[in-house]
Amino acid sequence: MADESYPADVKYHKEHDWVRVEGDEAVFGITWFAQDALGEIVYVDLPDAGTALSAGESYGELESVKAVSEVYAAVGGEVAAVNEQLIDAPDLINKDPYGEGWLVRVRLSEPGEIDSLMDAAAYQAMLAEA
Repeated sequence: MADESYPADVKYHKEHDWVRVEGDEAVFGITWFAQDALGEIVYVDLPDAGTALSAGESYGELESVKAVSEVYAAVGGEVAAVNEQLIDAPDLINKDPYGEGWLVRVRLSEPGEIDSLMDAAAYQAMLAEA
């Protein structure tokens, strides 16, 4: 399991998803808090490249030894790539949620949606209030 962290170079969604903007694309994943709450992730179900995602809507599922949890698009766009490594090694999400455990890469349809997401301090404040 990874050590608790909330990197400053990503934006956070209230459903415990993160987004790292890289040019006109963004990488999506789940936060340390989300992977910790799920426990050992054993299976991923993610969309195919070319799938359109809308902000706030579910786009896949992560299955752990504890539960099945949906993952939500923090911003909208089209799936450009899926992390194929997760098919054989879904536990990469637990080991490195902000690195090798990324879920999908998305071509942003509305880059301005990023501005509605939280920074690391705001996300941690939300966690503290829960």
